[in-house]
Amino acid sequence: MRYSLVFGKTRREAPKDEVAVNAQLLIRGGFIDKLMAGSWTLLPLGLLVINKINNIIREELNKTGANEMLMPLLHPRDVWDKSGRWSNKDVQQIMYQFKDIHEKEFGLSFTHEEIVMYILSKFIQSYKDLPVKVYHFSTKFRNEPRAKSGILRGREFMMNDLYSAHVSKKNMMQYYEEVKKTYMKLFKRIGLDVVVTEASGGVFTKEYSHEFQVFSEVGEDEIIYCPGGDFAQNTEISSVAEGKQCDLGHGPLKKARSIEVGNIFPLGTKYSKDMKVFYKDEKGQEQPIWLASYGIGPTRVMGTLVEMYHDDRGIVWPKSVAPFHCHLVAITRDTTHVTRMANDVYEKLQSAGIDVLFDDRTDVSAGEKFADADLVGIPVRLVVSEKTGDKIEWKGRKDKDTEFLTPDDVLKRLT
Repeated sequence: MRYSLVFGKTRREAPKDEVAVNAQLLIRGGFIDKLMAGSWTLLPLGLLVINKINNIIREELNKTGANEMLMPLLHPRDVWDKSGRWSNKDVQQIMYQFKDIHEKEFGLSFTHEEIVMYILSKFIQSYKDLPVKVYHFSTKFRNEPRAKSGILRGREFMMNDLYSAHVSKKNMMQYYEEVKKTYMKLFKRIGLDVVVTEASGGVFTKEYSHEFQVFSEVGEDEIIYCPGGDFAQNTEISSVAEGKQCDLGHGPLKKARSIEVGNIFPLGTKYSKDMKVFYKDEKGQEQPIWLASYGIGPTRVMGTLVEMYHDDRGIVWPKSVAPFHCHLVAITRDTTHVTRMANDVYEKLQSAGIDVLFDDRTDVSAGEKFADADLVGIPVRLVVSEKTGDKIEWKGRKDKDTEFLTPDDVLKRLT
């Protein structure tokens, strides 16, 4: 893509009211734009990152046999009344509820358990129809009283939620453990080291849940954990003191701030029983469906990545989710030879299937182009100029030194 055609350019300074690093750098880099507190526009560069994150999630969930679909965001009250959650005070504090012009009551989705169970009621008759594993990527709305920390906490945000329905607790927990391992794998691919942490079920269940936490001083959560990896709990539910020796001899327990990037819930039969959605077993007897839900916030993941990967010059994207593989900068100074070579390199990279952002602007200085390249944070910067001659200057975003490579060598490295 030619940078001259990209909508949403870099900014020298972030808005003064933004204190979160993720918001400052994503706004300055042209990735997001703020509509109001807790509501953000994903500009083209930001959407490219989110699509990379979503594709990794999609690939890993598909390996578990899950099916992708898309559910509505506007929910009628009667479906939520079946579970009893519409009138739950905790839910009412989170869910946007309102009436339309016909005085019918609706809510905006902050989760989809009720909708999934409603859909299951139409398609599940017997044990032969189970298990079911479905997920979607959609917008969630939450009446968040503390919409802050950039895109880490919002009123309107993207969510990937997966739901699995089973014939028994044993089957549910088998898949639950499979998804837990899948989450660990996909977060690793994205570039995040996570700690699986036991937590409360919130407004979703009275049972426990598991969060996927990333150590960060800017995180709103606090966890107590064993350095050896055999224990971690959110301090909201933990009664264990910091400094206590780990059961497996890994030393004393530690406490740390963290950012939650995922959460999974073994919901059990509550929703099935409350909404009267059953299946018939081998003997023809009605049995409740065992349900579990699993969620990742891709926009929160993007914000977390920026908090974890940045320096004083800008963002440093992990290769797996960077908006482009490389950032090609042409320093032309009205030189026809350089212009021709830069365009030729750009076309060759594209033909080889390499995603490239080509800074083809002619009204911007070399210093500004380099500063923008650092701010945007693409893993590799390529420079074509009079200085490089018939070669290309290669510089990794995290590297201090540069190399001069032939176009063929650049292609080999990037493919």
